[in-house]
Amino acid sequence: MRKSIIVGTLAFASLSAGMAAAGTLDDVKARGKLNCGVNTGLTGFAAPDANGEWRGFDVAVCRAVAAAVLGDATAVEFVPLTSKTRFTAVASGEVDMLSRNTTWTFSRDVDLKFDFIGVNYYDGQGFIVPKSLGVSSAKELDGATVCIQTGTTTERNLADFFRANNITYEPVPIESDDEAQQQYLAGACDTYTTDASGLAAVRATFENPGDHIILPEIISKEPLGPLVRHGDNEWADIVRWTLNALVAAEEYGITSANVEELSQGTNNPEINRMLGTEGTLGEMLGLDKDWAKRAILAGGNYGELFEKNIGEKTPIGLARGLNAQWTEGGLLYSPPFR
Repeated sequence: MRKSIIVGTLAFASLSAGMAAAGTLDDVKARGKLNCGVNTGLTGFAAPDANGEWRGFDVAVCRAVAAAVLGDATAVEFVPLTSKTRFTAVASGEVDMLSRNTTWTFSRDVDLKFDFIGVNYYDGQGFIVPKSLGVSSAKELDGATVCIQTGTTTERNLADFFRANNITYEPVPIESDDEAQQQYLAGACDTYTTDASGLAAVRATFENPGDHIILPEIISKEPLGPLVRHGDNEWADIVRWTLNALVAAEEYGITSANVEELSQGTNNPEINRMLGTEGTLGEMLGLDKDWAKRAILAGGNYGELFEKNIGEKTPIGLARGLNAQWTEGGLLYSPPFR
C-alpha cells in the first residue's frame, strides 16, 4: 500500500509539472542559477565542507551544467534530498536536475516519468560489516540485522539475495546515509547494505575505518546517473551532452589545464567540434560555442573529477574498475560529437 501511494503521488506530480518542464532552460537562465538535487551528505559524492561549500563527484556534475548553461560553475543552488524526497522534488519542479547516486531502472525511467541522461558511476550493491563480526562473505549473514534505506532499489535486491541463498535477515529501516552510519556504528544492525561506492564513502568517515570490511559479494547492477523530468528534450540534451563532454574530454586528453589552449584549434576534428572551433554543436543545444569548454574548466574532465573526489588517493579509495574508459577495459564511453 505504501509503495502505491508513493508511486501515485509521483505520477500526479509528474503530470502537473509537464507544462513547466518544457521551458527548463529558459527558467534556469531567467533565475540565474541551477537548482540541483543532491544527497543530504555522502562524503566524496555530495557533502558540504567546513565552510558550507558543497563538494563531491555528483556536485561536480551540477557545477559543469551550470558552467555550460550560465557561464558560472558557482551559480548552483544545492538542494539536499533523501531517498524518499528526491523523486518528488524532480517531478514537482523544485529542482532542475537530480545528481544524487540514483540507480537507473525501468520503472523509474518509464513509470515515474524521468529521463536518465547517462551513467556517471557504474556500481553494485554490497555489504559492510565490523571485522569483529567474524564473517567474510554475505552468505554467512543468516539471521543478521540489516540497516537499509527505505525507498531504494536496495530493498528488493536484499530480499532477492537472501531468498536465493535460503537465509533470513531482519531489516532495520533508515532514512539517510547519516542515519545509516549512526545506527550501524551504534550496533543497531550487524551490517549495512547500499551501493558499494556509498559503503566506501561511509567507511571513510569512521574513526577507525580499518575495523570494518566491505564483503566481496556485489549482488546487483546499479548504474548511477543524473536525471531530469520527462517532457523537456532540450534540457535533457543539455545535461546529457555536458556529462558526455566530461567523459569524452578524458578520452581525448582534454583537461582543465589544457582546454584553453586546445580550444584555439587542433588537428582533431572531434575535439574541435566539442570545443566550438568547428561546427555548430553549441547552437544546436541552444547554447554558445564555448559551453563544453566551460563545463571542463569547472572542475576538469571525468577522470580529474573521479581522482579528486573518490579516487584511490582519496579517503574513499575507489579504483576506476568499470568506470575506466572503454579504451582501458572499462564501460565509460561517450557517443561521438558530430
